[in-house]
Amino acid sequence: MKYWLMKVEPGAYSIDDLMRDRTTKWEGVRNYQARNFMRDEMRAGDKVLFYASNAGPSGVTGLAEVSKEAVPEPKDPTWVMVEIRFVARFPHTVSLETLKTTKGLENMVVTKKGSRLSIQPVTKGEYEIVVGLSRGIN
Repeated sequence: MKYWLMKVEPGAYSIDDLMRDRTTKWEGVRNYQARNFMRDEMRAGDKVLFYASNAGPSGVTGLAEVSKEAVPEPKDPTWVMVEIRFVARFPHTVSLETLKTTKGLENMVVTKKGSRLSIQPVTKGEYEIVVGLSRGIN
């Protein structure tokens, strides 16, 4: 099993939308590295930190899980999409500022300056720390 952080602007799709829909196709990614993560590495059952970017505050808003592995997008098979399913909505956003200042998350990709990739690998330890932060455990 692998762990991921998937970014989306809440105006486009939010954790509340995923909670309502239960599943969604993660399509429209137009970055080769992110596409390759979906195509080559994401598997059903992988855990996802659902991240709201350009939000107030930006941060992890909940949990999802990869429910279907990558398939080509119908309109352009150069690109792929996975399906994710809702797991949990956090009671509060675990903000980017909190991620940046939490011990054990120093190497998390999202905390690095200039990190814009919409799909990022996360270690099991980082995932567990973020889940703990959502529960008020540090």
